[in-house]
Formats: sequence, structure tokens, C-alpha cells
Amino acid sequence: MSKIKIGLSMLFCLSEPFSSLMKHLHEVDVHHVELLDEGLHTLNSKRIKALRKAAQSHDLELTLHSPFADINIASTTPVLRRTILKRLEKSISYASQLDCRLWIFHPGLKTGISYFYPGLDWQINMESVRALLMIARKHGVEIAIENVPEPHPFLMKSVQDFSRFYSELGEDIGLVVDIAHANLTHQIEEFITKFSDKIVHMHASDNNGLKDVHLGIGYGIVDWASVAKAVKTVEYGNVIMLESIEHVEESLQTLRKFFT
Repeated sequence: MSKIKIGLSMLFCLSEPFSSLMKHLHEVDVHHVELLDEGLHTLNSKRIKALRKAAQSHDLELTLHSPFADINIASTTPVLRRTILKRLEKSISYASQLDCRLWIFHPGLKTGISYFYPGLDWQINMESVRALLMIARKHGVEIAIENVPEPHPFLMKSVQDFSRFYSELGEDIGLVVDIAHANLTHQIEEFITKFSDKIVHMHASDNNGLKDVHLGIGYGIVDWASVAKAVKTVEYGNVIMLESIEHVEESLQTLRKFFT
């Protein structure tokens, strides 16, 4: 079994300018780093060059999280969906230029008209995932879909949602298990055991069981000893990426104690 690696998402500094992100990259005590193509850290050609140089000089292996604000791959408005997929293709191309090991995205959302067209948003969500898989193959990038949190109106939040998704997709795509998100559906261990053959990446932060607030590890109600036991039982051997936005250094050390 491969050894679990602990990495760090740059989500903790997303409110800071891009120059601060670059400074943090020179200071991080990890080999695996997750960037976000979003907000003040939205990528462009100039930033790609700077990130490539930093990754090479500090021996960093990168993962890229797709844009997620105002992004709905299940949009029932064709012109919006085309624009969204175009934006996501640009992000995938950046992942390729950065030699990222993975590009991560969220499933689509229900909207105010979902009630009037039962099943349509699910159908469009599936079509968009297939389109993203084709785009990713063109760019030589591995992509993976993430379980997302309550109470937001995402189409895929529970183990049952992802079971349906995999039974209908007919193609192979990896799963990113977000432990904190799964905590909000009370399905952490079920996600890990049910999809052990699909999981290619994990996100770790804590919460109070009510809202996704990205607390430091041990500052919420997640039972990390039980999570570690489940992860080791299924012989997971990829990256667990810290997504806490507070107590970052402490949380890295706590994760290392539990998982490595």
C-alpha cells in the first residue's frame, strides 16, 4: 500500500492577493499543494509562469481546484452552460500547463425552475461531466468530482447521489471525498468504504455538523480517529489535502499524527 501524503490547500489565503499566495508557496512545509483558480487567485498566463517556477524550485506537486463561484454545470440556460464550460476548459488547460496531478470540480446545482422540469438538471449535469471528461482527455489532465455540502442545492451530496451518478455515467472518473462535507450528511465512513475504488484525493477540515466552515482539525465534531481507521482499512494511499482556513500549521501536524 502506498503511503498517505499530507498536503495543503491554499484556500486559507484565498482572501489575500496573489502575491501573498506566492509568498506562502515559498514557505510551506509540504510537497503537495492545491491551488484554486478562483477569486483573487484566478489564473492567467503570467501567473502560470510564476507558479511553474515556484513549483520547480520548491519541488511542489500541484493540484488545481476549478472555479466554483457562480459556476453551475447543470445550468438549464444553454448560453450560460456554454460559457461555464468554456471557463472550465480554460482552467483545465492551466492544470495541464502546471503539470497538475489532478483538476477538481463540483457537480451542478438545482435552480428556481428545477421543480417545473423534473430530472432536467440531473441530465444536464451528466452531459456536462461527460463534456469535461472529453476536454480533459484533450488536454491530458486527470479530473475528479467532489462531494459537496449541505445545505446548498447541489445535485450530488450524499452517498446515494454518487451511487446513482456512477451507475449512470458509463465512464471512469475519480472521486474527491471531502471529509467535512461528508460530515454534514453523516456519511464520512460510508463514502470512504462505498467508493474506496474511486477515491483519488481527499479534503480535510472540520465543522460543527451544521455548516461548512473549514475549521482547524480537532476544532469541530469530526471523529478523526474513526476517519483515520476507515481510511487505513480501505488502504487509501493518495493525498489528504488540508482545507482548514485557521490553525493551519497545527492542523497539518494533527493530520500527520492520524494518517502517517
